[in-house]
Amino acid sequence: MTQPEGFEVSGKENLVCKLHKSLYGLKQAPRQWYKKFNEFMSYSGFNRCDMDHCCYVKKYTNSYVILVVHVDDMLIAGSSMAEINRLKQQLAENFEMKDLGLAKQILGIRIIKNRS
Repeated sequence: MTQPEGFEVSGKENLVCKLHKSLYGLKQAPRQWYKKFNEFMSYSGFNRCDMDHCCYVKKYTNSYVILVVHVDDMLIAGSSMAEINRLKQQLAENFEMKDLGLAKQILGIRIIKNRS
């Protein structure tokens, strides 16, 4: 192992830096995050799809909301904008997140809205 470029100390070339914190977090961190997220979604009344465990659906009297998660991306679709906004507000209160607005592309798939 050698000293990182730009951090070389002359006379101490044999020494290296001690890493005080892991670069990528714990190996179980993604699993723990998903476990917490799944509990939140269940508590919020969403049902996880049997065929795809990253897809959650909640049916209301006259509407529905679908949430799909892939790694660090999330797509929310539904028939009621009020319910979508309520879900986004609840998510923001419980998780650190950014709302990027209307989806234009996800997982390499371009999304084009057409009302007709």
